[in-house]
Amino acid sequence: MASLSLEIITPERLLLKAEVSSVKAPGSIGYLGVLPGHAPLITPLKAGVVTYKDGGSEKKVAVSGGFLEAGATRVIILADTAEKAEEIDVERARKALERAENRLSERAPDLDVARAEAALKRAEARLKAAGAKH
Repeated sequence: MASLSLEIITPERLLLKAEVSSVKAPGSIGYLGVLPGHAPLITPLKAGVVTYKDGGSEKKVAVSGGFLEAGATRVIILADTAEKAEEIDVERARKALERAENRLSERAPDLDVARAEAALKRAEARLKAAGAKH
């Protein structure tokens, strides 16, 4: 069976290097899937969950944005930040979600709305990747 070499890289570390059968990622205009033999592609990513199949099991990584480069045999994700599902502190993510929701609902005059919305999307992605209810 054909496979893809998947690398997920952040400014701090190489988070993941694995042979996988498929990748699904949060593109800037919607989720996109990559299978072996994919046409060359470079696309921006938004905050969301990268899902990949590794040996029959599905695994998840929360990303906060970045870029994806795909080709016939390789996918490279350069992420602003990324966390494997098992690394996510669910309670911390819930508190971050609550803070972001409160900021957006209170709408203080000096609120940076774009920043608060980005924080909300990051927290949602982390909880979704971890499989936690929010």
